[in-house]
Amino acid sequence: MVLYFKRLHLLLFLILSFGLQAQIENKKKSFVYKNPTEVKEGKKIADLYALYNKGDEKKAYLKAHSILKTSHNNRTTACADLLLAYYFNKKAVIDSSIYYTNQALKFNTVVNDSLKNRLYSLGYNLLAMNYKKRGLLGESKKWHLKGIEVSQKYNEKNLFYTHTHGLALVYSQLGDNKNALKLFKQCLEYKEDPEIIYGSYINIGDIYAAQKEFDLSNQYLNKANILCQQQNNNNCKAIVAISLASNLEEQNKKAEALKLYNEAIKIADANEYNQIALIARLNTGKIYLESKKYDTAKLIYSSGLENALKLGLLNEQTVIYNALKEIAIAQDDYKNAYHFSNKYYKIKDSITHLQNQKEINELDVKYKTSQKEKEIEALQFENATKKLTLENQFEAIKNMRLQEEITNKENENTILFFQNSSEKKLNEISLLKKDQQLKALEINQQKKTRLFTIIAFLILLIPITGLLFQYYKRLKAQRLLNSKQAEISSQKINGILKDQELKLIKASISGQDKERERISQELHDSIGGNLAAIKLQLNHLASSNFSNIENINLQLDDTYQQVRSLSHTLMPKKFSQNKFCEVLESYLNNISAASDLKISFLTYPKKGINEMSEVIQIEVFKIIQELLTNTIKHAKATQIEIQLNLIDNDLNVLFEDNGIGFNTGNYKQGIGFINLETRIKKLNGSLLIDSKLKRGTIINIEIPSFAETTKSKKNILKGIDLKDQLDELKSKL
Repeated sequence: MVLYFKRLHLLLFLILSFGLQAQIENKKKSFVYKNPTEVKEGKKIADLYALYNKGDEKKAYLKAHSILKTSHNNRTTACADLLLAYYFNKKAVIDSSIYYTNQALKFNTVVNDSLKNRLYSLGYNLLAMNYKKRGLLGESKKWHLKGIEVSQKYNEKNLFYTHTHGLALVYSQLGDNKNALKLFKQCLEYKEDPEIIYGSYINIGDIYAAQKEFDLSNQYLNKANILCQQQNNNNCKAIVAISLASNLEEQNKKAEALKLYNEAIKIADANEYNQIALIARLNTGKIYLESKKYDTAKLIYSSGLENALKLGLLNEQTVIYNALKEIAIAQDDYKNAYHFSNKYYKIKDSITHLQNQKEINELDVKYKTSQKEKEIEALQFENATKKLTLENQFEAIKNMRLQEEITNKENENTILFFQNSSEKKLNEISLLKKDQQLKALEINQQKKTRLFTIIAFLILLIPITGLLFQYYKRLKAQRLLNSKQAEISSQKINGILKDQELKLIKASISGQDKERERISQELHDSIGGNLAAIKLQLNHLASSNFSNIENINLQLDDTYQQVRSLSHTLMPKKFSQNKFCEVLESYLNNISAASDLKISFLTYPKKGINEMSEVIQIEVFKIIQELLTNTIKHAKATQIEIQLNLIDNDLNVLFEDNGIGFNTGNYKQGIGFINLETRIKKLNGSLLIDSKLKRGTIINIEIPSFAETTKSKKNILKGIDLKDQLDELKSKL
C-alpha cells in the first residue's frame, strides 16, 4: 500500500497543474477569427479563458454553459467544451471531463490543419490525464503518444513537453523508472513553462524516494518547493508536502509526516483539490492503521470511500477496500473482511475488463475500416476501368475516320510519286557520290585534329596535376599547423586565466596568514612582555613596600589598550559593517568576472542568514573560498551553483559544479579537503560529497544552530577574556 500511494501522487501533479494555464496562449492562437461575427465570438472565448485564469473558475463554468446554449459556431463550441473539460478534470469529476473533451474533439472542424491538430493535442492530453486518474495506464499511454506525434508534426513545443511529462508519469507508474527519469530530465530543458520544471523536480524526487535515496529526493523536492513559493501555486505546495511527508514516513518519522499530511489536506480542501485531499487523508489512515489505531483508521477510510466512489477513482477504491479488509481481520470481523475482499477483486476485474474491452473495440473498428477501404478501392478501380474502355472506343472511331482520309490521299499521290521517282533516283545517285567524297575528307581531318588536341592536353595536364598535388599538400600541412597553434594558444590562455584566478585566491589567503602572524607577534612581544614585567614586579611587591604599585598600574593600562586594539582587529570590518550575503555575493562576482566561471548564488531566507553569528559567517566564507579553490584547480568546470538555506535554524550549504568529477571511493584527500573537514568539524557540521566521473560534483554541508558554542568563537573572544582578567588583576591592586 505504501508503494501505491507513493506512485499515486506522482501522477497527480501533471493532472492538476498542466491543465489550462500552460496552453492558454496556444489556445488563443489556435482559434483566430476573421469576419466581424467571428471576431465577436472570439472575444467571448478570450474573456472566458481570462476569467478562468484569474481564478474565477465557477464564473467561467457558468459562462461556458451559457455560450454552449447560444452559440452556433463550431470553433466557439469546441473552445467552451474544452474549458469545461479542464474544469471537471481539476475537480476530479472524470466522467464529465471525458464527455466534454469528446465534445470538443467532435466540434473541431477548423479548416487549417495546424489549428485542428493543436486542439487535438490538447484534447488528447485531457483524455490521457483522465484515464490516469481512472488507473487505465495503457489508455493514458496511448493518448500521450498520439499527442506527442501531433505536437512534433506542427512543432508545438509546449504541448510536446506536456505530453512527454505525462508519458514519463505513465512509465513511472508502470515501474519503468529508467525511462521515466530520462523523460523527466528531458523536460527540465524546457525553460518556458515553470510548471513543467517544478513538476519534473517533484516526480524525480519521488522516483529517488522509491529507490530509498531520500537525501537526493529531498534535494529535488526542496528545489520544487522554492519554485512553488515563487509562483504561489497552492496545488504544487500541497503535492510537495505529500512527497516530503511520504519520505518522512518511510524513515519512520510518523509524527512529522502526519503534520505535513494535514498541511496538504488543509491546502487541498481550501482549493477543492479533491483527489489530492483524498490521497493525503488515505496516507494518514495508513499511518493510524500501522499504529494499530483501528477505529481512527476505519473512520478515515470509510469517509475516503464515499469520495472515491463519487469521483469514480478506481485505484483509490481498491486501496481503501484492501485497508478496510485488514482492519476487519485485525478486529476479528471476518464477515466484513470477506465483503471488502470481494469488493477489492471486483474493482480489479473491472479495471482489467475496461482495458481489454477498449482494445477489442479498437481492433473491431480497425478491421471494419480496413474492409470498407478495400471495397472502396475495388469500386474505384472498376469505375476507372469502365471510363478507360469508353475512352478507347472513342479513340478507335477517330482513328478509323482518319485512316479513310489517309487512304484517299495516298491514292491521289501514288501516280505523282511514280512519275517523279525516276528523276529523283538519278539526282540522288549523283548527290550520294559527292557526299561520300566530302565525308571521307572530313573524317581524315577530324582524326588529325583529335590526335593533336589529345597530345597537347596531356602535355599541359601532367605539370598542372603536379602543381595541384603540391599545393594540396602544403594547404593540408598549413591547416594542421594552424589548428595546432590555435590549440596551443587556447591552452596557454586557459593556463594564464587559471593562474590568475589561483593568484587572486592565494593572495587573499596569504593576507589572512600574514595577519595571523602579525597578531601572534603582537601577543608574544607586546602583551607577553608586559605581563612578564608585571609578574616580576608583583613578586617583588612585598619587599619594595608597595613603591612600584603606580608603575604596575600604568603597565596594566597599557596592556589593556593593546588587548582592546587586538580584539578589534580580530573581527573583520567587512562583516561588521556590511551584510554577510552581500559581501559573499560581491566576492563571488569578482571571481566570476576574473574568470570564465558562471557562478549562481541563491539564499533563503536572506535576512535570517545575515543575522547569523559572525563566527559562523566567517567560517562559511572560508569554506566557500576553499571549495572555489579546489574547483578552479581540479574540476575544469564552467558553471557553479551555490545555495545557502536556513531551515529550522540549521544552515545548509549546497555547492554544485559541472566539472569532470571524481571517484569518491578512490579519491585521496589533499590538504584543502582536510582543512575543509577541520573547519566543518569545528562547527559540529556534517559534509556529504556526491561525485562521479564526467557528471560533476555536489557537496552538501549541514551546520547546526548551536555551532556558536564551538572552539572558533572561543578563539575570537580570547582577547576579550584576557581583557577581563587584566581588569580583575587591576582591581585587586
